[in-house]
Amino acid sequence: MTALPPESPAPSAPRRAIRDLPDELISQIAAGEVVERPASAVRELVDNALDAGATQVTVRLLAGGVRLIAVEDDGAGIPRDELPVALRRHATSKITNLHDLESVATMGFRGEALAAIASVSELALLSRTAEQPSAVLLDARSGELRPAARSQGTTVEVKELFFSTPARRKFLKSDATELAHCVEAVRRHALARPDVGFAIWHEGKLVEQWRATLSAGDGDAQAALQQRLADVLGEDFIRESVPVQLRSGAVTVTGRAGLPDAARSRADQQFCYVNGRFVRDKVLTHAARSAYEDVLHGHRQPVYALYVQIDPLRVDVNVHPTKIEVRFRDSREVHQAVRHAVENALAVPRAQALASNSVAATAEFTAHSKVTNPLTPNWQAQAAIRFDERPGHKVSDLQALWGTPATASPPISAIAPAAAAPAAAPPPQSLAVPAPANAEPSWPLGRALAQLQGVYILAENAQGLVLVDMHAAHERIVYERLKSQADQSARIASQPLLIPATFAATPEEVATAEAHADTLALLGLEVAPFSPRTLAVRAVPTQLAQGNPVELARSVLAELAEHEASTVLQRARNEILATMACHGAVRANRRLTLDEMHALLRQMEATERSDQCNHGRPTWRQLSMKELDALFLRGR
Repeated sequence: MTALPPESPAPSAPRRAIRDLPDELISQIAAGEVVERPASAVRELVDNALDAGATQVTVRLLAGGVRLIAVEDDGAGIPRDELPVALRRHATSKITNLHDLESVATMGFRGEALAAIASVSELALLSRTAEQPSAVLLDARSGELRPAARSQGTTVEVKELFFSTPARRKFLKSDATELAHCVEAVRRHALARPDVGFAIWHEGKLVEQWRATLSAGDGDAQAALQQRLADVLGEDFIRESVPVQLRSGAVTVTGRAGLPDAARSRADQQFCYVNGRFVRDKVLTHAARSAYEDVLHGHRQPVYALYVQIDPLRVDVNVHPTKIEVRFRDSREVHQAVRHAVENALAVPRAQALASNSVAATAEFTAHSKVTNPLTPNWQAQAAIRFDERPGHKVSDLQALWGTPATASPPISAIAPAAAAPAAAPPPQSLAVPAPANAEPSWPLGRALAQLQGVYILAENAQGLVLVDMHAAHERIVYERLKSQADQSARIASQPLLIPATFAATPEEVATAEAHADTLALLGLEVAPFSPRTLAVRAVPTQLAQGNPVELARSVLAELAEHEASTVLQRARNEILATMACHGAVRANRRLTLDEMHALLRQMEATERSDQCNHGRPTWRQLSMKELDALFLRGR
C-alpha cells in the first residue's frame, strides 16, 4: 500500500488593510441596530414628535409600514437651515455635553434615528415653524429643499423601507403582523402621554384613535391617566385592577396593577415606564412579579401599567440603541419601591370595596324584592340570626376553627334548622317596618347561612349570594398571621407539646432536622431525633397547636430539604409558612357552626390578600341578584 502524500497547507487569506468605512455603510450598520422593522421606525419618529411638544400625532401606514410610514405632528417644527443637519449622524438638539447625557429628560438623544432610517429608505422631511411663512420640504436622497404647504409642525415620510438592503426586507413578516407591531409601538406611547392625541391610519382606514385628555392638576392628571388606560387597554382593565401609589425616597411609583383573577397566560399586558419612557427592565419585571408571588396561581402572568418617576441622574438610558433598556444607579431601591407599591395595592381585600356601595345596593335589593315578590323576605330580615359575641368568639379569636373533630360543631342537619329559622316569615306588613337603630351592621361578605357539602360557606349580603371556599380562606388567614408574627418577633411563637409526637423518618428527614434546627426554631417548630430512625415533634407554632404535628413536621422538612441550597431565606420562609398554613387550616368536610362561619367571614374582611389563598386560587365569589335572576329567567 502506497502512503498518501501529506496534505499541503491551505493558502492563507490575503491581508486586508485597515481603512475607514464609507458614511453610507456606517449609517446602514447603525440602522441594523436602530431599525429592526417598521415598528422601530414608528417608535423613533413618534419619540421625535413628542420631544417637539406635539399635542396630536398621526401615523399613516401602507403595507404594514413597509411601503410608507408617515408621522405627522403639530409640534414646534424644524427651521429651514437645520433641516439638512437633522439628517446627519449624531446630530441632535437634545444634548450638548456629558452632563446632558447623564440627565436625559427627552425621549430621544442619540441623533441616530433619522440618519439610520434615511440610509435604508426614501425619506422626506417636511416642516414649518411658527416664524416661517411656509413649510419646507427636504428630500433626503437629493438634498433638495423646496417650499411646500403645511401648518406648523413636522411630517416625516419613509417610503420603501429596506429597499437598499433587500436581505433585511426578506426577514419581515406579513403586512398584518407588521401593522400589529406598529400599532403596539404607538400604543405604548399613548399609555404614557394622555395629554397627547394619537391616530393610526392604514391603507386609508382609521385603525386606532385615542383623544387627548386635558389635565390641570395632580388629581386631573390621575383621572386623565385612568381614562387613557381605559381607552387603550379597555374598561375591563380598569374594573379588574387596583390603583398603585407609593413614594419611597427618590422613587415614585404610580399606575394600576391587575387583580390576580385577571392574570393571563402570556406577558403581553405588562407596561413599565421610567420617566415616561417605555422600558423592558429585569429589575422592574422581577419586582412586579415578586409582588404577585403569594396571590398568583401557577405560571399565570399578571397585567399592570406602572409608571416610575426618578431623578434622571439616577438612571442611565444610554444602554441600548433602541433606548428600551435602562440601568439604575441603585437598582435595589427601585426594586423595593415597585414591589412594595404593588404589594400594598393588592393587599387590600376586595370585600372592602363592597362595603362602600352596600347602602345603595341594599336599597336596590330591597326595592327589587318588593317589586318581584312582596312576600319574599329580603336580606335585612336575616337579623333573626344572632351570632355569639362573647369574647371567646370575637373576630380576633378563631380558636374554634382549630378545634378537634370531637369538639367540632354539630353536623349540617343540626345547623339547618338554625339557618332556616328566619324562614318562619313574619306577617307581610312587618317587612315595611323600619329596622331598629341598633340593627346589626351590614358586613361586606354578609351573614353566614349554611355550609355546603362540608366545603363551601354560603352567605348573604346586600348584593346577593357569597360563596366562600372555607379551606382556602382560612389558609390565607393563617398564612398572614404567621408572616406577621415572623416579621414582628423574628421567630414564631411556639407551644410545647405535653406528649411529643414521634414518627418514623427517612434518613433525609433526620439529616434535614439536624441541619436546620435553628431554622425550625424560627418557625416555631422543635423537631429532634428520638432514635436513629425516629423524629419527635416537641413544639409547634401556637397558631397551629390543634393541628396534626406529624403531618406539619413532614411538610416543613420537605420544604427545607428543597431550599437547602437556596440563598433566598425570605422566599423559602414564606413557602414554608404557606405549607404550615395549608396543613393548619380547617379541612374539607369539617362541620362549622354559624358562629364559626361568621367569624371566618369577618376575619377575611380584615386580612390582607384574603381574596386569594396561598396558591393563588380565589377564596370567594359574589353572585349578584341580577345573576341569580338570570339563572331562573326572572323578568323575561
